[in-house]
Amino acid sequence: MLPHGAVVNLGIGIPSLCADFVPEGVYVRYQAENGVLGYGELLPPEEGDPDLIDASGQFTKMTPGMAFFDSAESFAMIRGGHIDATVLGALQVSEQGDLANWMLPSRGIGSIGGGMDLAANTKRVIVAMEHTTRRNEPKILKECTFPLTAQRCVTDIVTDIAVISVTENGLVLNECAPGWNADDVQALTVPTLLKPTKG
Repeated sequence: MLPHGAVVNLGIGIPSLCADFVPEGVYVRYQAENGVLGYGELLPPEEGDPDLIDASGQFTKMTPGMAFFDSAESFAMIRGGHIDATVLGALQVSEQGDLANWMLPSRGIGSIGGGMDLAANTKRVIVAMEHTTRRNEPKILKECTFPLTAQRCVTDIVTDIAVISVTENGLVLNECAPGWNADDVQALTVPTLLKPTKG
């Protein structure tokens, strides 16, 4: 899902864990809004340097060729379309790929932050989230009911139970987590999930 050599921005929460799961032999350059490019996997606090963190405040590993710059330069990279992929969390995703990830209307709180820039300007937007809310309500819907971050931007959805592609024809269920099948995933997803085409 993340091609070799890609420049990738990881969002806060579940997305930030992606750095620890890239297959061996695949080199990905991570970029963070706070002004760092080329950092390594996450480190536990006892091994971390307080001056070397990602945008979510987690300690990162120093790597050869790593670069540091100001936030303005970081957002110039994002807004200029120089980020190959971003992995963002979400509150809701629609079957058209609309993304809502910044505000819970019931609480009246939220801040759109850099997620809007990433969703609107990145070549590939991957959502990494739990498939349902804490109340077991679906987060993949026909239409988002929360305020949108960006329209028709999501290309892939990776949840704790499934891997789904957003296509012009609808949502395609590519993979189920161990112990889950297509019917289980469909029961927790509002739009109809399509089978992948072979070939």
